[in-house]
Amino acid sequence: MNNYDIKDIQLAEGGRRRIDWAEREMPVLRSIRERFKKEKPLKGLRLSCCLHVTTETANLMITLQEGGADIVLTASNPLSTQDDVAAALVSNYEIPVFAIKGEDKTTYFKHIRAALEHKPHMTQDDGADLVSSLFFIEMGRFEKLEPSLAEWAKALGEDERKQMLKNVIGGTEETTTGVIRLKAMEADKVLKFPVIAVNDALTKHMFDNRYGTGQSTIDGIVRATNVLLAGKIFVVAGYGWCGRGLASRARGMGAHVVVTETDPMKALEAVMDGFQVMPMLDAAKVGDIFCTVTGDINVLDKHHFEAMKDGALVANSGHFNVEINIPALAEMSAEPNLVRPFVEQYVTKDGRKINILGQGRLINLASAEGHPASVMDMSFANQALSAEYMAKNADKLEKKVYSVPAKIDNEIARLKLQAMGVSIDVLTDEQLHYLSSWEEGT
Repeated sequence: MNNYDIKDIQLAEGGRRRIDWAEREMPVLRSIRERFKKEKPLKGLRLSCCLHVTTETANLMITLQEGGADIVLTASNPLSTQDDVAAALVSNYEIPVFAIKGEDKTTYFKHIRAALEHKPHMTQDDGADLVSSLFFIEMGRFEKLEPSLAEWAKALGEDERKQMLKNVIGGTEETTTGVIRLKAMEADKVLKFPVIAVNDALTKHMFDNRYGTGQSTIDGIVRATNVLLAGKIFVVAGYGWCGRGLASRARGMGAHVVVTETDPMKALEAVMDGFQVMPMLDAAKVGDIFCTVTGDINVLDKHHFEAMKDGALVANSGHFNVEINIPALAEMSAEPNLVRPFVEQYVTKDGRKINILGQGRLINLASAEGHPASVMDMSFANQALSAEYMAKNADKLEKKVYSVPAKIDNEIARLKLQAMGVSIDVLTDEQLHYLSSWEEGT
């Protein structure tokens, strides 16, 4: 296989300029890169990274490379690649990239294969496609693999398949969906190496998921449709950190926000935050715009489509496009028409038009540029420092999903505040003693 597979190497110069632009907003990662360049904590390690190929990811790759890592990067979503960035990484930084925006499923898994052929010592995932493929290959569960990937895996032979897994000392996972999959693997006792759940770091999910997803999802929906949000009924499915951010930003744009939930605690929080909460079937009857951010399957299903108004806009900002049951919508509709870039219009048998944005994939990356660099600065600082931690501590860790160590989380918060020019107080010795003593307080 070639040492890269991208759309067009001639796009490199534009990609390099955009990578440099993003780097200006990533001071925490920049400070880590400067240290990595001197210390080389990842020297001699092969890293296979399955992430969204964006300007921010490019700055993470450059940081890992400066740390001594031998890297291969592949896309974690068929629509999230920025082709000019992929070209710049190949041309300017000699990092092998296997990613093309709009690639079909066969090409997507051909690229996963390239990441596996790298024989990684460490994985970096966004959605756990790389890790799950590796485990299915090692277990001989070829029926769970895309056909071309299964054919390649079968040809390897049992010893080579097992050796591929033995090479891996550990991994990291970027997103909620991937962490859910990995924890399920741990529960089923099929997780074969330690993984750090970067998504669970406070400096990741409280900021990336809330502020990054909130802003970039609105950006994606508006770019795809040019719709005015003010006055519209905007339905947010799920009130986790992503849902909180999206609901807040939609309200800020003047939309009337409805939240749907299955978790009573999160539903109660949404009510207390001032949002209307109702079942999705009720929301389907009144909503103008729908966006799923749950990480689950068929959140919008056939009976919801049957209740929707003519002209409804339907998007997803969860990792996989399974949150919207598009096959069910297709069965009840005529062949869809691409009425705008990233807008497929389905006309139901009763004449209603339902518009699916970005093929139901991550709309903030399908039609926009993903999270702003400033928030990804913290997320990818977690990735870089977690990779360093794994390199130093993998032999002491069990085959489990671990949270990012609090020391790393707090250091990233400190560095971010410092970069923003924000100072905070420091506890005095007296205050520290008071907080640690059970004898005080009378």
